[in-house]
Amino acid sequence: MLMRTDPFREFDRLAQQVFGAASPGTWSRPAVMPMDAYRSGEEFVVEFDLPGVSPDSIDLDVERNVLTIKAERRPHRADEVEMQVSERPLGVFSRQLFLGDTLDAEHIQASYDAGVLTLRIPISEAAKPRKIAIDATQDRKQINA
Repeated sequence: MLMRTDPFREFDRLAQQVFGAASPGTWSRPAVMPMDAYRSGEEFVVEFDLPGVSPDSIDLDVERNVLTIKAERRPHRADEVEMQVSERPLGVFSRQLFLGDTLDAEHIQASYDAGVLTLRIPISEAAKPRKIAIDATQDRKQINA
């Protein structure tokens, strides 16, 4: 049997219920999921930590350059189980990202591996650096002074 002694546990639980401080998301109030974001070459990569979340419970939506990620982690145990310790967060996790005009929201790729959701968002063609050709033809006019 696993036992843990924590004299402040009830106080922490009460504070979470009253103030919502560092509490996991409920189905009515989603929690934020941790993420890393970086640019790699011609794409923007965003990684979200979602351990224990089924890929079927992840929803990705893009509307007006706002990317919404929503995931749900439900308990995997039978109803007749008597929990001794329950520290893993359950419920709804949510995050919104505002995509700039430089990103191509039409071609986002998503993959999920080992509890990490990875989004690859290409840089739009209009935002990529490009050379501008200079017209070298000149009309030379002579100036008399």
